[in-house]
Amino acid sequence: MKKHAGKMVPYLMRMLVKKPSTVNYPTVPAKLPPNYRGALSFDQDSCIGCKMCERVCPADAIKIIRVEGIEEKKFRARMHMDRCIFCAQCVESCPKKCLHNTDRFELATLDKSSLEVDL
Repeated sequence: MKKHAGKMVPYLMRMLVKKPSTVNYPTVPAKLPPNYRGALSFDQDSCIGCKMCERVCPADAIKIIRVEGIEEKKFRARMHMDRCIFCAQCVESCPKKCLHNTDRFELATLDKSSLEVDL
């Protein structure tokens, strides 16, 4: 046991002055990369209702629904955040670019029904 004790002291001295590898996340905001794929946002005014995003979604997490009672064609998106795998295929396939990824990532909840969101 004493044989290895001599190797430990230099290591401990280096660790006293070295910057920690972890981040103090809850108190310090997280730094996200520029192309981070978080929760979706939806621009209702530019949606044409082609449902291309719905067709390409591998997790079946998005539904495009026509808004009833309005003369002009308006659509809304219903997201199932519990199913979404954040692959951004819906964002890339939208011809009118009405879907966008945000930097929102704190989606944990105890109520699963709150993860079904109308955008």
